[in-house]
Amino acid sequence: MTKPSLPDLLHAAVSAVGGTERPGQVAMAEAVAEAIDDNSHRLIQAGTGTGKSLGYLVPALAHGERVVVATATLALQRQLVERDLPRTVEALHPQLRRRPQFAMLKGRSNYLCLHRLHEGAPQDEEEGLFDQFEAATPTSKLGKDLLRLRDWADETETGDRDDLTPGVSDKAWGQISVSSRECLGATKCAYGAECFAEAARERAKLADVVVTNHALLAIDAIEGAPVLPQHEVLIVDEAHELVSRVTGVATGELTPGQVNRAVKRAAKLVDEKVADALQTASESFERVMELALPGRLEEVPEDLGYALMALRDAARNVISAIGATRDKSVHDEDAVRKQALAAVESIHTVAERISNGSEYDVVWYERHDRFGATLRVAPLSVSGLLREKLFEDRSVVLTSATLKLGGDFNGVAASMGLSPEGVEGEDVPLWKGLDVGSPFDYPKQGILYVAKHLATPGREGTRGDMMDELAELIEAAGGRTLGLFSSMRGAKAAAEELRGRLDNPILLQGEETLGELIKAFAADPKTCLFGTLSLWQGVDVPGPSCQLVVMDRIPFPRPDDPLMSARQKSVEEHGGNGFMAVAATHAALLMAQGAGRLVRAMDDRGVVAVLDPRLATARYGSFLRATLPDFWFTTDRNQARRSLASIDAAAKADGK
Repeated sequence: MTKPSLPDLLHAAVSAVGGTERPGQVAMAEAVAEAIDDNSHRLIQAGTGTGKSLGYLVPALAHGERVVVATATLALQRQLVERDLPRTVEALHPQLRRRPQFAMLKGRSNYLCLHRLHEGAPQDEEEGLFDQFEAATPTSKLGKDLLRLRDWADETETGDRDDLTPGVSDKAWGQISVSSRECLGATKCAYGAECFAEAARERAKLADVVVTNHALLAIDAIEGAPVLPQHEVLIVDEAHELVSRVTGVATGELTPGQVNRAVKRAAKLVDEKVADALQTASESFERVMELALPGRLEEVPEDLGYALMALRDAARNVISAIGATRDKSVHDEDAVRKQALAAVESIHTVAERISNGSEYDVVWYERHDRFGATLRVAPLSVSGLLREKLFEDRSVVLTSATLKLGGDFNGVAASMGLSPEGVEGEDVPLWKGLDVGSPFDYPKQGILYVAKHLATPGREGTRGDMMDELAELIEAAGGRTLGLFSSMRGAKAAAEELRGRLDNPILLQGEETLGELIKAFAADPKTCLFGTLSLWQGVDVPGPSCQLVVMDRIPFPRPDDPLMSARQKSVEEHGGNGFMAVAATHAALLMAQGAGRLVRAMDDRGVVAVLDPRLATARYGSFLRATLPDFWFTTDRNQARRSLASIDAAAKADGK
């Protein structure tokens, strides 16, 4: 039997999902197939509307070996598992003569734990050991959530938190879930045979395509113990997010509250002398943290160093003692021991890491008005880790709508440990970049307007001229505005000011769930939606409800951001341009994502307005603009207003 051709398979899949075949999608599918066949790596930029999911799924399914697809957002994971994969598998079946299996796999804490549900969560000493369902009053929010979780546990087939609608608070979910460190293990657990997390792992072992998230991919790479099943092909979608997700997984933290909870959990399992040593170390650490001022610690201060070494040593002794003791008087002893061990091991790991003082780590204090001080440690770079763990023994395809920053792939490639494209050498993974473009006609569908006449934004204070400009643009657009702000304070200030000046409803992130806000924004063209970071990447509202996207300023990282400033300094010490490599690259990525909110369909029209003159006047402005979609560019404020008014009038004429 002749092997079915890739174009025929792609055509069948696109027809099945009711889509339209795009030249970019065909080019992408061919590049993915080539990478899989010759066991090489690809970075593929595929603009919105390309249909990139099918562009990689079809060649992956045709190949026949196991594929892992890692994504950043829940929305895309759902789309793949609930829509794209079922339809594609059915569409390809007549030609492939097989039905590839697929499964979703996440970290253990994403699944309901039956042991926790039925036996209760081990509590801290002063609270006693009680049934959390009895303790939470049925009328409280927590009580209602827990009762609903108990009912859901009898119905759910997956135990996956994301299948619970509506969702519950983190506090409620924490009562019925466990981390991998806290898990008793299927063989020791009375509910092991019914375990949702174990069932998900078993399904993944049998699947041809495993859909997971960036965090689990990072855990798989960092922790050494494989979480994902063996696979020949890795496809990373939304790959622009990968470095920050891996950094997040590789970041450790210590707080006095966290240490105190660990002390209480361990106290009932070890002898008094060992417990007292951890208690004393905890108190010393708390005293140091009371005086902590926010900012990076280039060197660990002497008092903190002593406190951390005492914590490390005391935690190590507790870990040894817990492993050697047995106390049948403790209810659900194994679970109590596991939770205590997990808490103390976490403290030992972070305290030892900071005490050892690696030049490749960044250490800093954060202070929160409500929660007090936190000590954090993060890798200066994850590029070496990614180069070593991601690109060995498998073909890797990285794809996103934004991988070319400033016009080429090398910036993103470097952040993942790759050399410039085409450079060969020992232990240097070879890769190729491909930009398959977008089906949208950006110069005709959108305008990039930079408000060159405004004052350069300062670090603090309100911007009266910016508020006036924003109000005039919204009035010209008839509402229909997504406002993307570099800080929550800026978004709140703009919402408060303009609610008093305009008749348009203005929604503000945080006043309702993001899903509800986006639904309300899409439903009423007069409405505006203001918010910060998650809106820059998470809003998909095609049509006339979003015809103006406003960015208040270039979203450079804060100058006092410890990790970003440390990375910038490191690049400079190695002879590079730290500002361009770190700050400008960070801003370019966010701006490209933000500008991508405007045109989501073939007939969308609108304006991206950047209320920061530096995009037009600063030397780095051309680098940032080269990252954005190729909109028609202007600094003429009257032109921007006329265009918005014209687009608004056309939408109203169509009854929208």
